[in-house]
Amino acid sequence: MEKGFLDRVEDNAAVRVWSEKTQREKGDSLVEGYESELWDFTHISVTQNDLQELREIWNSWNDEIKQLFYCNYGDLPYLLDIKVDKYLFRALAQFWNPAYSCFTFGGVDLVPTVEEYMALLNCSKIQADRAYSRPVNVPPFLKKLMSITGMSEQWVTARIKQKGDSKCIHWGNLRDLILAHPDLKKRVDVFALSIYGLVVFPKALGHVDEAVSDLFDRFDKGTTPVPAILAETFRSLNACRRTDEGRFIGCAQLLLAWFHSHFWKVDKVSYRVFSKDYSPLRELVATPRRDDISEEKWIAILQNLRVEDVEWRAPWLIPDEILYRCGDFDWGASGYAPLLVLRQYRSRQFIPATRGLAQCEFSYKDDGYKKKVREISNAWNQTRRMKGFTAGPMTTPEYEWWWGRRVNDNIPKPNQGSTQPIEEHLRVVPSKLEIIKQDLKKGALNLEGR
Repeated sequence: MEKGFLDRVEDNAAVRVWSEKTQREKGDSLVEGYESELWDFTHISVTQNDLQELREIWNSWNDEIKQLFYCNYGDLPYLLDIKVDKYLFRALAQFWNPAYSCFTFGGVDLVPTVEEYMALLNCSKIQADRAYSRPVNVPPFLKKLMSITGMSEQWVTARIKQKGDSKCIHWGNLRDLILAHPDLKKRVDVFALSIYGLVVFPKALGHVDEAVSDLFDRFDKGTTPVPAILAETFRSLNACRRTDEGRFIGCAQLLLAWFHSHFWKVDKVSYRVFSKDYSPLRELVATPRRDDISEEKWIAILQNLRVEDVEWRAPWLIPDEILYRCGDFDWGASGYAPLLVLRQYRSRQFIPATRGLAQCEFSYKDDGYKKKVREISNAWNQTRRMKGFTAGPMTTPEYEWWWGRRVNDNIPKPNQGSTQPIEEHLRVVPSKLEIIKQDLKKGALNLEGR
């Protein structure tokens, strides 16, 4: 990484002064009169692609091919073995707060961050200061597929399809190519493209979308896909929350892996994270979990989460500088306010600069998106990071006052046709919550003993 990038570091005191000054002068992200409440129940679909064929191909490869993949694309294959618990995911969606782009569980605010997703993907070729932004002029889908697959124009042309408003290629065509391609490197590349299209950005079920090839085309330059993954996750959650329904088209597997790393207390792994071969995703996949908990019970659990129930800093996250601003953008170029979740780095929580959160969300088809892309690209070249971790209480009085102005009820509406009051439907007294938590822990221990 370039020395100039690391030179741009500020200590906690400077960041705190900047954040309070920015929040005071520019104001909050919410428009006047808006109340940040999570009342509406969101009917969200987490329909996934069938990944069995991808798993079979991966399991058939020898160690040499697998190591080549890990070296170039990190720990993506472990996502294939993460089961998407639809009940947990639907419950999580009820607590997504579009106003601040974070999950609000009672008094607990959590959000996936750039640093956390970088650690989960665990790819040595990813560079934090080289974020992906779609170029203004990109080669046609045909040319990109020819470059990635090494196949002829005639072969690619015959397999491109139109799905909705974008072009794509069917997974079956890529599967056959992976199985038969004579070039080992191309087989690995096409397999990685397939994971990104079917798991990370599953927009068109059974197909790899053109937009994925735009991102994939930049990987050989060390570009990190993390801000794009986060942005799509937040955009999809926001869209579903605003319409009270929809299909989530972000990476559900990665989001659940992140969530389980913070959920209540987990085994410490600090002595292993410095190992060259350590993989957070591999350890998360190997951890047994119950999958028979209903959506209603998950909602009740999350609604009653307390600070002591959460592992604030993921145990596999190595302390480092924290991205808190990109150039003149106060929000970090990925749709969330980094200073809102400093507790996830075991740093003191103070008033976050949230101005501009609503304006930073956009798609690549909106009017003026090219200008937005240029602005984000330039901002990442001026990245600022805060340094170190401040000892002492997790939150400051100023932060408690700021967040206390907005009370989030977090009680979803009951299903249509239900005559039972929602308060009774989801009411969980503390003793019942403790029983639920004990059941979860016992279930994990029983699985470990088998």
